[in-house]
Amino acid sequence: MKHILLILIFCASMMASLIKLPITSVDEQNSTVTVNISNIDVGMSGFVVHKIADGHTSILKNVVVIAFDESSEVATLKMTPYNDLRNNSLPVGKWKVQVGDEVQLAFGYTRALMIAPSEEIYHRVSKAVNVQWIHPDLFATILSFRGHPTPLKDDFDAFAKSASVGLLYIYLDQKLYTLDIRSFKILNITDAELTQDSVKLPFYSRVEEIDANWFGEGSSEMKSYEPHYYELLKEYNKDNKEFLEILKNKQDKTDDKH
Repeated sequence: MKHILLILIFCASMMASLIKLPITSVDEQNSTVTVNISNIDVGMSGFVVHKIADGHTSILKNVVVIAFDESSEVATLKMTPYNDLRNNSLPVGKWKVQVGDEVQLAFGYTRALMIAPSEEIYHRVSKAVNVQWIHPDLFATILSFRGHPTPLKDDFDAFAKSASVGLLYIYLDQKLYTLDIRSFKILNITDAELTQDSVKLPFYSRVEEIDANWFGEGSSEMKSYEPHYYELLKEYNKDNKEFLEILKNKQDKTDDKH
């Protein structure tokens, strides 16, 4: 157990620092930019920052790392509109992303949310990983406000924006998945062989009941912990070979029982 916890602490510290890189090329047609870096995880998210004048900058786009070439040490990032601070009463700049603008990645990676099936597992893992934990009670409150007792990807997006959270940890089947909460891409999978005696749905929190909408996606009560989160991970990590192998092994074990 001690070895597992040391690995978790090391992985968290490696992902905690904000990464700032100059853009080396811009492809407006495909909405991508490239940066030079010796190593980076596909799925890391951030922003494009444009310098307006000395001491003044503006965020132009959201970005997510979609590819990394180890031989050339070039990362490709996909741009999408930035609307975290949208205000219809304020003017919007017309600056375009250009070579020399700065990409800032791993924003909010010092703050994290954990989805765990029980209080015991939540406390064991949270004590081992050195980040600022945002308590799942807050996420449960947002779910109740949105009427979603079954969490959706959009709910995690809303929480990331409101709480400035960068990382999401999900505990499933004695493994801890570390995700970029905005892209929902798996950054790391760590063995964490902890005893699971109980399951609280939709995850451990001290909120007794999450309000539900009358209808719509996410409005139904969550019936089972693992299948829901496996499906969410699968939807956004279809190219992650390690995760797909875990799913295959899980399915093979299920088939063997039958």
